[in-house]
Amino acid sequence: MILILSTNQETTTNEVIKWLKALGKAFIRIQEDEIFEIKVCENRIVLQSQRNNFFIEDITSVWYRRGGLQFIRKEYNNPSINAYMNETQYWLEDYVIKLLEAKKHINKQSNNHLNKLFVLDQAKKAGLKVPEYYLAENTEQLIVNKTITKSIAENIILKSVGDFPEGILYTSLVTEKEKKNFFITFFQEMVEKDFEVRAFYLNGKIWSTAIFSQNDKKTQLDHRKYNHETPNRNVRYNLSKDIEEKIHILMLQLDINCGSLDFIKNKNDFYFLEINPVGQFLGLSAICNYLLEKEIAEYL
Repeated sequence: MILILSTNQETTTNEVIKWLKALGKAFIRIQEDEIFEIKVCENRIVLQSQRNNFFIEDITSVWYRRGGLQFIRKEYNNPSINAYMNETQYWLEDYVIKLLEAKKHINKQSNNHLNKLFVLDQAKKAGLKVPEYYLAENTEQLIVNKTITKSIAENIILKSVGDFPEGILYTSLVTEKEKKNFFITFFQEMVEKDFEVRAFYLNGKIWSTAIFSQNDKKTQLDHRKYNHETPNRNVRYNLSKDIEEKIHILMLQLDINCGSLDFIKNKNDFYFLEINPVGQFLGLSAICNYLLEKEIAEYL
């Protein structure tokens, strides 16, 4: 039985499930609003919610897509007993998650949040080229029009920004210096690109796509500023064996076995930018006919 941890109506999950059904594979889908109670039946651990009920030992593989397991916590009137039982329940929950993550899996709930700064450090250790970067509270050392800035946080969508219902933090070119100090900010050397490469990694296998975003001013710095009227050209691409081996080393260092990696191609060099372990890949899968959703279903 395959266990899928996802969010409500998540499109990528839906597409993988279509393939699981076609392949005749049994699965259970856990969604973000589902809360479980840990029980024991005949010395076997059972997870129960209003929607699902299954033994841990019946799970053969786990796909962590998004969301994660949530548990009911019992509360007690006595403060000391409540504190002790709260810790006890935490370790029981931790044990359940570790039991599931010890099975065949695609990514893990326990390490699904990647620290972007740490990832860049590890990428350099793996031998990948990375544009020079630093943290600063001012722009004294900054080179105008040759330095970009971007968020180090996972959530780049802000609600109720000024007169707008929401705003998105994109990669931006620094065109002037600030006079005052500010909160610690990430700065990085701007690398002129021939094109971008999005590489999808799954347990040692890599599928890459070249994204020709440099010819459109809207997408030059950040291809996520998508131009729906004139979309970027995307084509299949083969990274060198050397780069693919370094990607594999990096993923092992980070203990993640699936994700999308972004690169910039500059002349003869490839510069690593970042990893998104739960990013969207259906678009590039369809354009390049990679059928990545089938690959995931088959692996599970």
